[in-house]
Amino acid sequence: MANNIIDVKKNYREVKDLLSFHYKEVEGEEFYRYIFPNNQDQGEYSGDYSKPNAIYLYEDERDKGTERRLRRRIMLNDTWEEDYREFVKDNPMTLCSGLAYRGMVNRLEYSQQMNALVFDLDSVGKDELLTLFLRIGKEPGLRRLPQPTFIVMSGTGLHIYYVFDEPIALFPNIKLQLKKLKYDLTFKMWEYKATSMEKQIQYQSINQGFRMVGSKNDKYDLPVKAFKTGDRVTLDYINAYADEKENQVDIKKRFRPSQYTKEEAKEKFPEWYQRVVVEKNRNQKKWDIKRDLYDWWLRQSHKVKGGHRYFYLMCMVIYAVKCNIPREEVEADMYDKFDELSRIEHSNPLEEEDIKSALETYDRQYYNFTIHDIEKLTDIRIERNKRNYRNQKLHLRGARAIQEINDPNHEWRNKEGRPKGSGTKEDLVKEYIRKNPNDNPTEIARNLGISRPTVYKYL
Repeated sequence: MANNIIDVKKNYREVKDLLSFHYKEVEGEEFYRYIFPNNQDQGEYSGDYSKPNAIYLYEDERDKGTERRLRRRIMLNDTWEEDYREFVKDNPMTLCSGLAYRGMVNRLEYSQQMNALVFDLDSVGKDELLTLFLRIGKEPGLRRLPQPTFIVMSGTGLHIYYVFDEPIALFPNIKLQLKKLKYDLTFKMWEYKATSMEKQIQYQSINQGFRMVGSKNDKYDLPVKAFKTGDRVTLDYINAYADEKENQVDIKKRFRPSQYTKEEAKEKFPEWYQRVVVEKNRNQKKWDIKRDLYDWWLRQSHKVKGGHRYFYLMCMVIYAVKCNIPREEVEADMYDKFDELSRIEHSNPLEEEDIKSALETYDRQYYNFTIHDIEKLTDIRIERNKRNYRNQKLHLRGARAIQEINDPNHEWRNKEGRPKGSGTKEDLVKEYIRKNPNDNPTEIARNLGISRPTVYKYL
């Protein structure tokens, strides 16, 4: 542990020197005024939430020795100078996202606009930062990234901030699009032995909170520092760097108008009409799922890798919500798993606070969290059931019968193995790039008939 602390502090000093040489440092109070210039004044704040505000979490001395870990506070414009000094400056634990919220709760469902898109890049030293410098601000292309507005030193890594010239209104459909865009760019940004010393990519939600500039990293007693690295950005500029066009954000797709009148909907969808129109219940309908799914997830803990321990716990809570497992039971199960997960090696230790944080996802808004989201967050592959509800034996009998009809002579089998001279996927990728140096990973994968991760593996 001592050697790890020495390494972290050495990396911190080298990264700070390099950033200071190229960019101007920005103090925390100014940093948040830049990102959130339109917070309300104390006198303005009322029940009218047409003007959203930033919300931050902070550790309060009064809560020491109690179960309460962090307090929420609204970032109001006219009181921010004194609030920053009292609640954020040198505080060992503060968190703030790049979103502004209506009301006093910083949950995704209450988020109203995105002021900044923020990425977490863990375990960064001088060499990793130099690689990042070579990739930011260039024209869109292979592993190239948009120029950030700020680079923040978190203690062990970096937080990359893209502050928008105009905040993005967070309609439900826009939230989903921004999530896909963030996943796409996270995959490009996070590369083992190039931009990070961590093997596992960590995907995060658009609502993720980050250590606040001017506070301290409580694990290593290092100040969180910010450097101004660029200007405000447009959404079109960020969109241009997405590898997949389908992951770009189209703000025109805010709504999907109904194709039916109320009377037609009442006749075609009586259950929906009763629930939404008559009972005014606009929450998404929840599927009834047996607890077998939750029990199965508990058995997947042996697959967890270092950077995904927290997200495994978070998804345990989500599965509990899906399967109607009581909150008390899932909390007990999380503590049972805690020792096992704590033994998994990673630069940041797993703490009891991670359990309390993960439990915040025990909420009905996570009923319809997708398999794809869970795979991204936890890096655990989830096999899909493609048997159309048949058992395996019956399903295979059907598959073989179809095979006999379509291929009675069994000519589909390759009994000779890989054709001579066909080359490995590595050979294919390298040869293709030599002949087509300007193609991006998506074009390479599509033209070779292989996956994008495979292309990145051999680039």
